[in-house]
Amino acid sequence: MGHPRRPGPAQDGLVLALEDLGQDMLAEVGGKAANLGELACAGLPVPAGFCLGTRAYLEATDSPSLAEVQRALAATAPDDLAALASLAAEARALVLDAGIPAGIEAAVRAAYAALGADTAVAVRSSATAEDLPFASFAGQQDTFLNVIGADAVLAAVRQCWASLWTDRAVTYRAVQGIDPSTVSLAVVVQRLVDAAVAGVLFTANPVTGRRHEAVIDASPGLGEAVVSGAVTPDHFVLDGATGTITERRIGAKGLLIRPLPGGGTERLMQPDAGSLPSLDDTQLGALERLGRRAERHFGAPQDLEWAMDQDGTAWLTQSRPITTLYPMPARPPSGPGTRIYLCFSLAQGLTRPLTPMGLAGIRLIASSVAATARFPVPVPRDGPAPFAEAGQRIFFDATTVVRSKTGRAIVPRVFDVMEARSAVVLRRLFADPRFSIVMTSPWPLLRHVAPVAARARVPETVLRALIRPEDALRRAARVGQQLATALVVPASATAAQRLDHVERILSHSLFPVVPALLPLPALGFALLALAGKLAGSPGNGALQGVLRGLPNNVTTEMDLELWSLAAAIRNDPASTAVFGEATLAELARRYRAGSLPGVAQSGLSRFLGRYGHRAVAEIDLGMPRWSDDPTHILGVLANYLRVDNPELAPDRQFDKAARAADAQVERLVAAARRRSRLRGALVQAALKRTRMFAGLRELPKYHLVEALGAVRQQLTVVGAELAAAGMIDTPDDIFFLDLAEAHLGLGGAALQAVVKQRREAYEAELGRRHIPRVLLSDGTEPEAVQPDTDADSGAGIPAGALAGTPASAGTVTARARVILDPQGAHLEPGEILVAPSTDPGWTPLFLTAGGLVMEMGGPNSHGAVVAREYGIPAVVGVPDATSRIATGDHITVDGAAGTVTTNTVTPNTVTPAP
Repeated sequence: MGHPRRPGPAQDGLVLALEDLGQDMLAEVGGKAANLGELACAGLPVPAGFCLGTRAYLEATDSPSLAEVQRALAATAPDDLAALASLAAEARALVLDAGIPAGIEAAVRAAYAALGADTAVAVRSSATAEDLPFASFAGQQDTFLNVIGADAVLAAVRQCWASLWTDRAVTYRAVQGIDPSTVSLAVVVQRLVDAAVAGVLFTANPVTGRRHEAVIDASPGLGEAVVSGAVTPDHFVLDGATGTITERRIGAKGLLIRPLPGGGTERLMQPDAGSLPSLDDTQLGALERLGRRAERHFGAPQDLEWAMDQDGTAWLTQSRPITTLYPMPARPPSGPGTRIYLCFSLAQGLTRPLTPMGLAGIRLIASSVAATARFPVPVPRDGPAPFAEAGQRIFFDATTVVRSKTGRAIVPRVFDVMEARSAVVLRRLFADPRFSIVMTSPWPLLRHVAPVAARARVPETVLRALIRPEDALRRAARVGQQLATALVVPASATAAQRLDHVERILSHSLFPVVPALLPLPALGFALLALAGKLAGSPGNGALQGVLRGLPNNVTTEMDLELWSLAAAIRNDPASTAVFGEATLAELARRYRAGSLPGVAQSGLSRFLGRYGHRAVAEIDLGMPRWSDDPTHILGVLANYLRVDNPELAPDRQFDKAARAADAQVERLVAAARRRSRLRGALVQAALKRTRMFAGLRELPKYHLVEALGAVRQQLTVVGAELAAAGMIDTPDDIFFLDLAEAHLGLGGAALQAVVKQRREAYEAELGRRHIPRVLLSDGTEPEAVQPDTDADSGAGIPAGALAGTPASAGTVTARARVILDPQGAHLEPGEILVAPSTDPGWTPLFLTAGGLVMEMGGPNSHGAVVAREYGIPAVVGVPDATSRIATGDHITVDGAAGTVTTNTVTPNTVTPAP
């Protein structure tokens, strides 16, 4: 039974009992104290104590000088460490000089006396920006152990207040984007546990993600030795479901921290402490059960600090959420047993989260795909059964695929070219007995694929492409025209009618474009493989050379049109002058006002008229299109204007790549003719169609994004009506609702609270860097527990080199530029672009890049294809490339070997593919 919380704690009181605290009091007592109060109320063992609330800190430190320092901190960039440290030191000095007002001092003395005369206590900082669901801020403020006497407690309180402004805390908050003026600090004072052994407990495995495993680190003495990393503790992993200890590693435990009789602590070296474990199995089980109780109370896995006293009683001294765990899908699994979730966001080159409306749109599209393939979809707005969302990203339950012989043969091969590392992780799961094959026949799959192929007339499309390829191209153009007609909505439509139209587009009009167009590029790549075999299997590098400078690629055409606009601006003195003088924000303002010089204004208007529906992360309806905000395109144009070497001009590079591809085709045809004239003729015909059709791989997505752009326009109109009616604050707020909620808003429901919560959750997810390619339903991230085999990790690569997937042949040695978001990015001509992934919104940067390195992707992912077409050496699927390579590093990208090497020499040199 938990202790009942006392009703109505005094909001104006300086001191509060721990059992009176809860998570609804974060502003008054900070994260640490609030969580301790929750533990106490849940009946869990927490040492007795009290909390000096944030009101005391604010009262003691209220000064214009500190407010000025806070304003300066808010204006300082997170990477300006020297300035942050200087301001932090100034803030600490101001807090320490402020002293403790008499009323606060009296309240602390009285509360301490109530614990017992000269009681040994721990004095702990509890910041309002600490132990939060999205950021734990662990160890950012100070703790003082074995404090004895009221005077010593008061001195420790002042030190805790000052620790709100340690260098590490200030920098951490700056990186998290937390306003310095919004943080304050409470202080927890608790009886010190005379610990025989202490440590930390995670109720989920923070490395593998497994929710059923508990991880315990333990060492004799006070827990500071473990928390601070001063010792190598004993390490235990327990399976919570069975109680089994699955891992037991005895640490050296060479340091003991223990309390001194008069206060303070001492550190003793104990060289022989590593011979025996500090906890037995019974104690480990008791701790694990305590942790599970805390987890159930908070509703999420917890990172706890604990101490076991000399009598063997375990006490919990801190609890915070494990913020590094990737969230689990909220939707129940679509089948029994452990499920495999494959991240579709990463396959689309998307690492950032999707907005709620973006996810709602994808759910409807996925339902359309499933319904076309004759899978049951009870509620289309919820998506089909395999669809899942985790961390505001798209996942699909791939368990059925992995347990099917046909699925194992097809799906990993698809990911080989889309996101190669995902294919590696997926294949390793084939050996797991939980995912053994249960379906050996291909007929269940064919029963679903055949209706889609028949409805889209795929056999006819393929036959037409083989016999009359030009006619096939014209038919592909008509598909786009038919979609454009379906997107039109009458100007007189009501907001409700516009929402209905949006759902019709997403549910019915969009998906048929894919099977109507995709067979053409698929045929192009199949004919390339056939030509290679007929020519004597010349090797993958020779075949990839055929794909350089491809025609009929709408993304390449877009990039080259943007380059042509840059050339026109360069040749117009008035336009060149404006781009040389104005900021990007000013250029965007002048464009919207129609006041740019004529060449720039009309050229940009034409470009956005055709391509303005595109964007970075463009599959997300919530992302502004270039027509909404042209700042990104203006920045790209400014980058292009810095290209002063004619040989680096993208149009020349593209023409050069096309000529190289034609030469490669002739070589392959000649090789085939040497075997027979018929082979030569077949190779020539096959490669002609490869060149005609392979570039169309971008066209289905182009039309999908075109439709999403039209959908976004309609939603913006609906959003404006909702904002005018007071249901949301701004038109853009509609993208933080789903379609059902938008209908509710039109019916008069106020939605500001929903939007606020969604925006906060979205902003928190924007900071997440690690996205699992594959996630199991027990929380396991297979990539974290699967050791690399030689084949997977690039055996034979140079020492110190990073291994990835070859994407575009050639080598380049140049300066690296790490870019996480292309919006407003600056890329000097010839620099190597290092990115997490790319979609078409990134490709304008490719025109001036000397090379490409991506963390995600496969040899036929978007970035790889565009890099090949421009003749840029590229390696994709390089794990952690953006953190292992720094801007300014001089690196060598070998696009044929799939390696990236850091160099000590600095010249920019490029060796194209033969």
